[in-house]
Amino acid sequence: MITVSRHLLLCATPSKALCCPDPASGAASWETLKRLVRELGLEDPTRPGGIVLRSKADCLRICAEGPILLIWPEGVVYGGVSPERIERILKEHVLAGRPIEAWILRTYQLAGDPPA
Repeated sequence: MITVSRHLLLCATPSKALCCPDPASGAASWETLKRLVRELGLEDPTRPGGIVLRSKADCLRICAEGPILLIWPEGVVYGGVSPERIERILKEHVLAGRPIEAWILRTYQLAGDPPA
């Protein structure tokens, strides 16, 4: 069984470009995210703590300051996720557990597992 530690959802190329008006920058952010997740070994099933999934989302219902990155399960939403910012987010937040407060648009409280 594969354990998942985090899921990164990037709204970078929405069909209605309300959050990311420049499709080229959104596509570049997506390509950078895919490359760095591979290069940093985050997809390795033997990785302690579990793998990191990444998905391209059409809309995360933020509609401002895109590209938008939602990190699950923390519920942290980053705005302005340019290719230049992605490496720092992965290294500081995903790997080191230190969110970058200055880039956070909002934080959602996500429902966890029901009590036992």
